[in-house]
Amino acid sequence: MILNTKVISEQRIERRNNDMEKVTAGRDQLGDFAPQFAALNDDVLFGQVWSEEDKLSARDRCIVTVTALMAGGILDSSLKFHLTNARNHGVTREEIAAILTHAAFYAGWPKAWAAFNMAKEIWV
Repeated sequence: MILNTKVISEQRIERRNNDMEKVTAGRDQLGDFAPQFAALNDDVLFGQVWSEEDKLSARDRCIVTVTALMAGGILDSSLKFHLTNARNHGVTREEIAAILTHAAFYAGWPKAWAAFNMAKEIWV
């Protein structure tokens, strides 16, 4: 899924009672064009899946997501959004460096370079 960085940074976010944030990027960007996809993105992926903290913490989900996006070659604003989300959920600069370095051997060196360039902008 390709998301516009400007829209992401300006998207409406509502706080949930368990300190998870409700993402509305699907409806904000695609609600009129693809309402079913937008609802699945916002309500199922970011609503139900990301809120299952008893099974996997938001911090760990961020790490898995960043690694999966990098491995899949999704090196656009989606990765930037999830890198920012990882930082906001407590992943440190040292940890993201170790995570990306480790993943580089499995996902590919050029993908890691791209991910590192984004991470450097976020962990300044």
